[in-house]
Amino acid sequence: MSNNKPLVIKRKGEDGSKIITIRIKEDILNKLDKMASESNFSRNELITTLLKYAIENTEIQK
Repeated sequence: MSNNKPLVIKRKGEDGSKIITIRIKEDILNKLDKMASESNFSRNELITTLLKYAIENTEIQK
């Protein structure tokens, strides 16, 4: 049987992700890169995971 549905390829950024630029201290970047290497995550995957955790577990006092 043939599946006549077209293959849909989205452009980068159309998956809900956005590209941003940040400034980060070199020692933090080195630690991130070491963690990424040890965990077999890309730097981007690791930063996203860490940011998500921090956002979900941070409380701002008023």
